[in-house]
Amino acid sequence: MSKSLPKRSENYSEWYNELVKRADLAENSAVRGCMVIKPYGYSIWEKMQRALDDMFKETGHTNAYFPLFVPKSLFEAEEKNAEGFAKECAVVTHYRLKNNPDKPGKLMVDPEAKLEEELIVRPTSEAIIWSTYKNWIQSYRDLPLLINQWANVVRWEMRTRLFLRTAEFLWQEGHTAHATKEEAIAETEQMLHVYATFAEEFMAVPVIRGKKSANERFAGAEDTYCIEAMMQDGKALQAGTSHFLGQNFAKAFDVKFVSKENKQDYVWGTSWGVSTRLMGALIMAHSDDEGLILPPKLAPIQVVIVPIFKGEEQLNLISETILPIVAELKKKGISVKFDHSDKQSPGFKFAEYELKGVPVRLAIGARDLANGTVEVARRDTKEKKTYAIADIVETVSSLLEDIQVNIYQRALAFRAENTHKVDTWDEFTKILEENPGFIAAHWDGTSETEEKIKELTKATIRCIPLDAVEEVGKCILTGNPSTKRVIFAKSY
Repeated sequence: MSKSLPKRSENYSEWYNELVKRADLAENSAVRGCMVIKPYGYSIWEKMQRALDDMFKETGHTNAYFPLFVPKSLFEAEEKNAEGFAKECAVVTHYRLKNNPDKPGKLMVDPEAKLEEELIVRPTSEAIIWSTYKNWIQSYRDLPLLINQWANVVRWEMRTRLFLRTAEFLWQEGHTAHATKEEAIAETEQMLHVYATFAEEFMAVPVIRGKKSANERFAGAEDTYCIEAMMQDGKALQAGTSHFLGQNFAKAFDVKFVSKENKQDYVWGTSWGVSTRLMGALIMAHSDDEGLILPPKLAPIQVVIVPIFKGEEQLNLISETILPIVAELKKKGISVKFDHSDKQSPGFKFAEYELKGVPVRLAIGARDLANGTVEVARRDTKEKKTYAIADIVETVSSLLEDIQVNIYQRALAFRAENTHKVDTWDEFTKILEENPGFIAAHWDGTSETEEKIKELTKATIRCIPLDAVEEVGKCILTGNPSTKRVIFAKSY
């Protein structure tokens, strides 16, 4: 249970790993580098999917599905993209196995079943999708083409961590085609703001919206926009990206259209995605030494009711009062669990639901029933209060809204406390060592300086904020002129 969780202050990494496992979110699988997402963890991901999918559809996008395998010749058509992902690719070279004559009961790759062309297990789907778009787009009447895909991807990882970095992970990837550069840029920015809205309003995680530097840009993109979140150890986590692809993929796959002016041109593209890495962000941004703290909008169980009873008669009396309340809560769209099992003690249940981050817990016994009251505990503050049973439905509804806001405000305050403006190299390195977080500092805009800072400190430019203020300054490393501050941090 939660008592055996490591302390965040002592070993943040171990705390995270243990919490993911003990809260029944995920576990390592028999396949190296891959994870099993357990039902409770997958329930959270389903809520994320549902909310995001609704937001995508509200902005005019539709879902489709494309193959897992990408022929190598298609994959390498856009050279920068292929080069960027080459070292992470899983490759299929043969199409069947056969019995091993030297080891009865065992199998071996059939050497005669070599594929004429290797297949790449998709690390991302631009290649297969843009090769398909060539057949779908002929005229301006076919544009814009706004497609999203929910899928899995594979990127070989040497060092893995559940949800944050695994060889296979789940995600969505949007791929759109437009008649003009301006439309494609507007789409790229729109989807960044969709991600930011989701992170802040559903995950209760404040994010900085910005652009990546050229060094950090998606391979094959002209511009990469991102949202960056701060975890409780001060490290940054990239929570979503949206890429303006220009005409790069259209040219690589010869995707042209005839305009209203009857002229032929290449379409303009975007791609954007978030993954199960958001689960890691959710855990690390809010949770404590007792377990998960989940924002109500994403909690699989928003309210748990634990009856305290001796014998079936007491349980029946409590149930007569509680079951109508359960029904009323469900009518309001609130997910509620009435845990009347006698397999564990109430104390065990309290600890379990605290570990799993259930936002609101109700406890009711014979004495409460006689008094017409119920004890209500909120997970975010651990505050307990007694309320009248008659008002409990409205009380719980209001409380869930308050918890959602409070969790966000707490994370926002934490980010503010751990964001520092610095103007010198000494300040920069001191803060990185003593008080990690976001550092707003001047940078001279060169890749060489960016790489040198990373080499010396392991801190990277997380983003160039979209709302960065123009100001005269000097680069913290070189002293060369700079016109705005960028956000540096160590990251996941």
